[in-house]
Amino acid sequence: MNDTRQHRPQPSDRSAFPVSIRLATRWADNDVYGHVNNAAYYGLIDTAVNRYMIARAGLDIHAGPVIALVVETGCRYHAPLTFPQEVEVGLKVARIGTSSVTWMAALFGAPAEAGHTAAADAHFTHVLVERDSRRPTPWPDAMRDALLAAMG
Repeated sequence: MNDTRQHRPQPSDRSAFPVSIRLATRWADNDVYGHVNNAAYYGLIDTAVNRYMIARAGLDIHAGPVIALVVETGCRYHAPLTFPQEVEVGLKVARIGTSSVTWMAALFGAPAEAGHTAAADAHFTHVLVERDSRRPTPWPDAMRDALLAAMG
């Protein structure tokens, strides 16, 4: 008998991510099953990516002429996270386009070192747009340089 089941990808290793941002779970993140709710994983990833974009790429979310909008996300869950727990969000840029960037993200219980496997693996795509028109615009050089620095 042929096994036609698809093989589930293995969790990522911490060593695959050049950027790490530590965040804490919150009481409100837990669900009735006693672990962090799936939707909260997206909040952790969004927070980590935007922290990087603000601190390293110079994105001014309040008054800058450009903003980055999320156009696609996806997440594969491997193991639960809980409250209270510190989480390391590992990030790397998988692809940079003219006005888009696709991030790979993984969530690890902190502290995480090489050899630790992800509780969840995700992808997250931003498109840079003009604040007022919401039309795509190319990455300014400084932002592109910060994204290149995060390539895995």
